[in-house]
Amino acid sequence: MTYPTVPTDPGVTRQVLAEDPALMLVAFRFETGAEGKLHSHAHVQSTFVRSGRFSFTIGEEVHEIGPGDSVMIPSGVTHGCRCLLSGELIDSFSPRRDDFL
Repeated sequence: MTYPTVPTDPGVTRQVLAEDPALMLVAFRFETGAEGKLHSHAHVQSTFVRSGRFSFTIGEEVHEIGPGDSVMIPSGVTHGCRCLLSGELIDSFSPRRDDFL
């Protein structure tokens, strides 16, 4: 199944790649300077940087990450990012983010 690409925040799009009630895989594409606003959710999240460069805030820590890097975000932890160089993040969520469907 192919899911549509939808705008989220200015300069950011989201596309669900695969989903099951237990797990979801999502591509987020960012233009340079775009932000993923600080937020939290009940889902455990893993983020893999496919391309680009990002400043990622997870709780009180800030990490600069690039292609091939990944981060794990526990349930309920506030997080967000700023895109330093346009690129793509591949996020997995457990369980599935039903609000993305």
